Amino acid sequence: MLTGSSPPSAHFAQNASLILLSLFFLPLDTAILFLSYAVSLRPSPFGYGPLERIAAAGRSGPTMRRQARRSPHFQQRTIVVTGVGMTKGLKLARVFYEAGHRVIGADFEPNGVPVSGRFSVALAKFYSLSKPNAKDGATHYIKDILTVVIREKVDLWVSCSGVASAVEDGMVKEILEKRTQCKAIQFDVTTTATLHEKHSFIEKTTSLGLPAPETHSVTSRHAVHKVLHNTEVKQYIMKSVGVDDAARGDMTLLPRPTVSETYQHMAAIKISKDSPWVLQQYIKGEEYCTHALVVGGEVKAFVACPSLELLMHYEALPPKSALSMAMLEFTQEFARRCGIDFTGHLSFDFLVEEKATPKGVERSLYPIECNPRAHTAVVLFQGLSSDMSNAYLEATRPETNGIMVNGDLKGNQIVIPHQPAKYYWIGHDLVSLVLQPLLHLLTLSLSLEEFVKGCAMFLQHLLLWKDGTYEVWDPLPWWWLYHVYWPGQFVACILQGRKWSRINVSTTKMFGC
Repeated sequence: MLTGSSPPSAHFAQNASLILLSLFFLPLDTAILFLSYAVSLRPSPFGYGPLERIAAAGRSGPTMRRQARRSPHFQQRTIVVTGVGMTKGLKLARVFYEAGHRVIGADFEPNGVPVSGRFSVALAKFYSLSKPNAKDGATHYIKDILTVVIREKVDLWVSCSGVASAVEDGMVKEILEKRTQCKAIQFDVTTTATLHEKHSFIEKTTSLGLPAPETHSVTSRHAVHKVLHNTEVKQYIMKSVGVDDAARGDMTLLPRPTVSETYQHMAAIKISKDSPWVLQQYIKGEEYCTHALVVGGEVKAFVACPSLELLMHYEALPPKSALSMAMLEFTQEFARRCGIDFTGHLSFDFLVEEKATPKGVERSLYPIECNPRAHTAVVLFQGLSSDMSNAYLEATRPETNGIMVNGDLKGNQIVIPHQPAKYYWIGHDLVSLVLQPLLHLLTLSLSLEEFVKGCAMFLQHLLLWKDGTYEVWDPLPWWWLYHVYWPGQFVACILQGRKWSRINVSTTKMFGC
């Protein structure tokens, strides 16, 4: 992995090699694109062979849409989804499309490169948004979304934007709901800011009477050393309060084995009142993440899955497992205690600590971070478009007291996926499981056994898992992502001299270094 100190030639080679990789697979992927369209247009099959099943999958989205619109209780809504360039936004746009609604997409388009989601058949229209910046703030961004809502007569805005515009989305919500009849799946400014920042989220959690790890907000090295010197057993991890891609993956445990090592590590960290950090108690255990839809303080949809610092493989926990039920209970309690105005996407990161006791192994659940926005884990709700759409639309009809108008769900039933497909992104796996290990194998820094394991895992994902972007009935976003969007970003990096260490294919985020 390259760093900021890597020579410019190495960064150029990194970008150029990925552009060439895209060109190499262009013929194959273009063939898959046209084959997908051919399958989608194939007449309805009468048999149940492999080709018939593929053809049925190719028509699944449009077929579900037609079935939904034939329902005698169906009422079409116009829904705008922001962030359709990311998998989570694209997924939700497809959910509403399959449920029969009119879907408007919107997103930023960095470096002028069109995002893949704008070409989805799920969208009736697409709007490019102005990104908030230091000079103009969020003025143009707010104006853009307000214009879309008024022009398209939008009933519901579903925010799937990224971390860079989290608080700005809260501003949009407040203005939209004051000036229009449109409802928003988005927390207000104060709530978003509180949950977005690590230290204020922990403070909020403890104020609600819920468990949380020990966390300190620090603005100087002296403050860090003061905490470290007052502990004999606990260890801590430093986390940047702001968006710091270079520091994101640093999981160094503090204090270090010696005082000099601790001081040496701290000397390299840029910390001040303008660049604050949090010092959080280190919890040794497995990490998990959740995605929840909350409307009026009630959880309407929920899923939990194992997590990593850069999560690119999604497997849902069994909904009846003790861990999943414990995380759901925490999420429900958190939402309930925040009140009836608490509406938005709510995602938690948890650590599960195991301790040996005389009665056996005791597990403790600790929330370590909160993301007040949609999580990519929303892909796990495959096949639940009608239920998911109805859950979201509850935000537009509070007077119904929980009874669905467009579906069969009633009361406080929560939409939870049961035995969903497992998800991966072929572009990420091809590079991380095959090509990079092959390079390490050729340079004798990886054993043949480890290389074969990686290739076997890639084949397993290719044959048995589901790509997070690709749909037989909507293949163009997948093709565009790998052959236009990402090559365009790599060209921009070469021209602008930008350096990056990692990319997240699902969220289209480049981690600068």
